[in-house]
Amino acid sequence: MSKQKRGSKQRTPQKRVARSSVPAPRAEVPTLPGGGLPLRGSMDMAARMLQHAQPDQLVELVLPYLWVAVADGRAPANICVDACMTLRNAYGQLGIRAELLPVDLTIQNKDGGGTRYGSLTPRWTGTTWNGHCVLVLPDSERFVDATVEQFEEVREIGMGPMVGKVALSTHAIQDGTLMEPGAQVVLQRGDLVLTYTVAGPEALASIVQHPQAVAHADGHRRTGVNVASFTLAALRGEGVRGRAMQAPHPRLRALLRAVGGAPYEADEAGDVRFRLPDHNGERWLRLDEIPLAPNVPAAWPRP
Repeated sequence: MSKQKRGSKQRTPQKRVARSSVPAPRAEVPTLPGGGLPLRGSMDMAARMLQHAQPDQLVELVLPYLWVAVADGRAPANICVDACMTLRNAYGQLGIRAELLPVDLTIQNKDGGGTRYGSLTPRWTGTTWNGHCVLVLPDSERFVDATVEQFEEVREIGMGPMVGKVALSTHAIQDGTLMEPGAQVVLQRGDLVLTYTVAGPEALASIVQHPQAVAHADGHRRTGVNVASFTLAALRGEGVRGRAMQAPHPRLRALLRAVGGAPYEADEAGDVRFRLPDHNGERWLRLDEIPLAPNVPAAWPRP
């Protein structure tokens, strides 16, 4: 992630104690190499989302917070492409379509000064993509910036990922873009105003078509399945499952019914598996291996 002005301070990441309502990971979630400050997660924040989110908000809000909490201190903050690729798969496993959106970001403080990050014409330098990337959830018209706390002024506030509402195009543009290039999303975090400007289709192509992204596609999918597994385990908790079963996501509801209260753990390869009964006794299955009825929608992304 590139930026045009650097702050003068860096805060030391702090660990926080998880609440029992959020499952602690049984093994580290795989992440790809990168530099910069580590993301600072909070199981407390994830637990608050679980406690207060309405059914139609639950997965969309909880998943990025839980991803950051699980990756606490182990994922570098400036991995917006890897984060979006991973979370796109995680949302998709639970039946929620998520699409990458390259953006330029300006952060303005209360005194009127500001800093611009990223670019409307990003490019790769070796294995580093010099831009900023977020996710759009078309069905709920939500905007997710999971790595917003890589920016020091936002990090100082300590509120975790940014999730807001957006106005999407009324029709899909031919290249698949969900928001017109140049469109802006303005969100507030504390005294800061964050203005995201949508980059053009060339910026999106520079991500998804680059050999670096293609080479790590399987890793992003695997990590996404694991993150979705931890999220599913959290959503079946006491006081949460009832709301999760009211969420407008048939695949999520089918998975909740399929896993029930089954135990789960990470295997030797670091993959999360649920222990489910079958005619031979029981099997340990990854989330993407669990058999579902033919009428259950497939996971995203779809061919």
